[in-house]
Amino acid sequence: MQIEIEGADAIKVAQDIVEMEGVQGSYEVISEVEREGTLATIATIIGIISGTIAIAEKLYQLKRKIDSPETPKIERVFIVSKNGDRLMLKDATLEQLQKLLEQEKS
Repeated sequence: MQIEIEGADAIKVAQDIVEMEGVQGSYEVISEVEREGTLATIATIIGIISGTIAIAEKLYQLKRKIDSPETPKIERVFIVSKNGDRLMLKDATLEQLQKLLEQEKS
């Protein structure tokens, strides 16, 4: 599973994701996507160790944090599954996040 993050604080958000309890992964800055001051990162989740419900809840909390006016500037966050399905975090429900994580775990 990959999570594409675009915005000035993309690195911070990517770090938060790969440091979540129950997640194994890493992130990289995609320099060729950097344009007009927009930074892009790709967080790659290689393993889901603990319960998908807890991770889905953390991603949902991250969504609410990103949508808040006091938080870092993030333009877009896409979650891309192994089979190529894309889910925009802004539009995702908690149930959709949990279902996607369950599919990725199996």
